[in-house]
Amino acid sequence: MMPATAKNRAIASKSGALFNRPRLKLLLLLGLPAVWFLVIYIYPLLHLLSQSFYTFDDFTMTVVREFSLDNIRNLFSPANADIIIRTAAMALAVSVFSAIIAFPVAYYMTRHASGKMQAFLYISVILPMWTSYIVKAYSWTLILSQEGVAYWIIDALGLTGVLNAFLDIPSIGGNTLSTSNLGRFLVFTYIWLPFMILPIQAALQRLSESLLDASSDLGARPFQTFRHVILPLCIPGVIAGSIFTFSLTLGDYIIPQLVGPPGLFIGNMVYVQQGSIGNMPMAAAFTLVPILIIAVYLYFAKRAGAFDAL
Repeated sequence: MMPATAKNRAIASKSGALFNRPRLKLLLLLGLPAVWFLVIYIYPLLHLLSQSFYTFDDFTMTVVREFSLDNIRNLFSPANADIIIRTAAMALAVSVFSAIIAFPVAYYMTRHASGKMQAFLYISVILPMWTSYIVKAYSWTLILSQEGVAYWIIDALGLTGVLNAFLDIPSIGGNTLSTSNLGRFLVFTYIWLPFMILPIQAALQRLSESLLDASSDLGARPFQTFRHVILPLCIPGVIAGSIFTFSLTLGDYIIPQLVGPPGLFIGNMVYVQQGSIGNMPMAAAFTLVPILIIAVYLYFAKRAGAFDAL
């Protein structure tokens, strides 16, 4: 059996070898996770995207492995372009509205709430995330239905006529909240709102109190301090939150299926093309769209310092 001193010297020798070889230490630390990431995630994704350059034979219902750009060109057809624009517009609207709601909530949590109230607000924000996504989506279909809670409140406030006039606008779509784009927008905002509140709250928490004191000492009024000090320093947090709300809305297919008027989103098209028709090349082409949009979005988000707020 090796003496204790000899054993300690052997361990020290191995530790010294690793200390003098940082690349080897990094390889031992990240090698297995990197292999898992490449094999389990990157390779299947690249394999899927490569199929967007194949064609689909409508007669035999099989994939023809011949290089073609037909699927990419089909993305720019009027029908498919309308789906892409509709999805991106919804994702952008949800992100903007979520930021408008989240900022006051995060500001109160950080700057004004006491210890117990702050803990209560944290739980209130995080608790909906513990509930099944499907359950929440189905619950909203009941809330927004003609006999649901939303219409009961609207009727009690005497706003039924205003709402019906608003929902009859063609651009809104549908004639009830549960079958309108407005209802779909409300459900998206509700489900993804916590992902916007938490990054903004983190950005506000890192805000130094000395900056606010300096602004006040220089004669700035509260609104001026908010506009010129607080808001610019919290923009990375807003952008960080929008990464979640934008990307999650962009790829979702359950809410468009359950809530709102008939109208496909990118996620629905991927499901329809692959599951119902078996046209994997076209499904892969639609998968490429959100990846490219998110890649561009992440590039500008990184330039704006959003990753520092995550």
